[in-house]
Amino acid sequence: MKRLGGLDRFRPVAVLLVIAIHTGPLLSISPWVNDLLTDSLARLAVPFFFTVSGWFLLPKVRQQGMAALTPFVKKGLLLYGLSTLIYLPVRIYSGGWEGLTAWDILRDLIFDGTFYHLWYLPASLLGGCLAALLVQALPRLAGPVCGLLYLLGLLGDSYYGLAAALPPLRACYDVLFTYCFDQTRNGLFFAPLFFLLGGRLTGWASVSPSRPVLAVLASIGLLLAEGLLVRQFQLPRQDAMYLSLPLCLWTLIRALTCVPLPPLPGLRRVCTVLYLIHPLCIIGVRGAAKLLDCTWLLVECSPVHYLAVTAAAGLTAAPFALWNPKARGSVPLRAWTELDTNALRHNLRVLSALLPHGCALMTVVKADAYGHGLAQVAKVCRQEGVSAFAVATVEEGAALRRLGIRGEILVLGYTPPQQARRLAHYRLTQAVINLSHARQLEAQGRRIKVHLKLDTGMHRLGLPWDAPQTLLQVCACRHLTVCGIFTHLADAESLTPESMARTRRQIRRFRQAADALTQAGYPLPCHTLSSYGLLNYAPAPSSAYVRIGIALYGVLSREGDHPRLSPALRPVLSLRARVAQVHRLEAGERAGYDGLFAPDHPAKVALVTIGYADGYPRSLSCGAGRVLIRGQAAPIAGLICMDQMLVDVTEIPGVRPGDMVTLIGQDGDQTITAEQVAAAADTITNELLSRLGSRLERVLR
Repeated sequence: MKRLGGLDRFRPVAVLLVIAIHTGPLLSISPWVNDLLTDSLARLAVPFFFTVSGWFLLPKVRQQGMAALTPFVKKGLLLYGLSTLIYLPVRIYSGGWEGLTAWDILRDLIFDGTFYHLWYLPASLLGGCLAALLVQALPRLAGPVCGLLYLLGLLGDSYYGLAAALPPLRACYDVLFTYCFDQTRNGLFFAPLFFLLGGRLTGWASVSPSRPVLAVLASIGLLLAEGLLVRQFQLPRQDAMYLSLPLCLWTLIRALTCVPLPPLPGLRRVCTVLYLIHPLCIIGVRGAAKLLDCTWLLVECSPVHYLAVTAAAGLTAAPFALWNPKARGSVPLRAWTELDTNALRHNLRVLSALLPHGCALMTVVKADAYGHGLAQVAKVCRQEGVSAFAVATVEEGAALRRLGIRGEILVLGYTPPQQARRLAHYRLTQAVINLSHARQLEAQGRRIKVHLKLDTGMHRLGLPWDAPQTLLQVCACRHLTVCGIFTHLADAESLTPESMARTRRQIRRFRQAADALTQAGYPLPCHTLSSYGLLNYAPAPSSAYVRIGIALYGVLSREGDHPRLSPALRPVLSLRARVAQVHRLEAGERAGYDGLFAPDHPAKVALVTIGYADGYPRSLSCGAGRVLIRGQAAPIAGLICMDQMLVDVTEIPGVRPGDMVTLIGQDGDQTITAEQVAAAADTITNELLSRLGSRLERVLR
């Protein structure tokens, strides 16, 4: 979330550039410099807003499908409708609708906007929907299609002189401009490319600020030079679209997102209002200038005119910084997980420091990233430079690709051969578990990347380690590209002599099989260690990857585990709910199913809004588990229900409905760890966390 801070802080700059386009702040000083500002540099503003919208929208589309468009379209239509109503009197007064046909009005609504600056809203709606449709239906063609549309738009905009030189092409554009829209600066040609650009940028890692800043300066120089060039040759019909604009936006967004700053949602609302109302402020300033007989100052002096309009718009928009429509009338979340992205970043860096040179992390994000949220965790990992991920199923791998995640995605579990098409389509790497599996995948006729999974002693999935001819038969498959070999250590968690001997035997067997393949002409990247393997057996010689699962999330599998290496990992997840009601019980009264909570003294019980359907173990009933309320521990009272449970708050004064309840995490000076909860439930943290239900909201902090 901290990557949004730079984007939020550039929004006012973009709005000021839009106001500059409509007021000409340097016109009375130097028309040439003013043109350079308003016709070239300021053209960054609107594509910036399109790109930021794509940043938010397209990852949701990849994850949720076209249903993610609904709130985007609703919000856009609401803003467009309100803006149209606001400017309706102005347009009627200026005679802007005189003589218009029904087709002209429809054309304005879809493409040109109902007032001169409102074209942005239908362009955003159309461009966002088109980009989302392409990403969902034709992911590989989305870029070429959006690029082609943008080039067609260029020939009707800044490069219209080239199109006009060819009579057939000019005739096509004349028909479009006569019957379809006034400009190619619209949602069909202009907006989709920048929406797609924003969606693609979310999957890119943050980098050192110096490189993107230099790239921004270079690309802006290119933009200004292009602006001068097209005007020198009198090419533009309009001057909103340039060849260098996509490059400028790419470098600008990269630079803004590499600076760790907190987001400013209030500033987003202010900038939206500034954009929508500044033409009214232009009218107001000009009207005030006439009334005060100071047109020479407030209008004809362009810098003063610009400052007056900006000040009027700023004063009008400022109250919206304090207004939060989401907070108004909202109800606190019933039950939720909090994800500490800073802790996740810390863990990635600490674990990376344990790796030998040439070895990289492969983050294991199966089971919805162990209950932490696939989208949230994968994005942070990608931002931190992780380029290899492991999942359990094709569906999980496809979800990562739809989120814009690039690099290696290894499917660790069994995939039916009939899903070979999806493996190839999403460019996933499949673990081959036996010779029959390899032959069945080969028979599908799809080019698929695979890793050989060796059974070195766990006797779960895997090819036999001591059958080199079998391994060579898989390597010889024409449609399978073997690009790795790995095994799973069955007993790496324990440091008892027996466990260590078993683990070392597995490692020796794996090395023997890998060496045999190398001698046969197949030197393959290897990986043997997972979280406990790294902590107990690091460094991993000759390993391409270490598969980090549970340690990535800042916890160990069991309370009391003491691996050989104990890096300062930080828990990423906290689990919380709310008190909904407080009951007072007299001595002898019973509460809950089967009346299993029956105190022999007056007591208070609080109803907490979470249950076993949310993934909280029912085995923690009747005092086996505890929670934190107001920084104090409260035992679970009676049986945990599907959607709620009771806790004994007799010893905690002042508990009331709405109080936050912590089931995993810190409250005040008290902490309940995932390891403690798992131990009380007689399980491991891997199971506890991965079973946290989809009903739980996720809050990033």
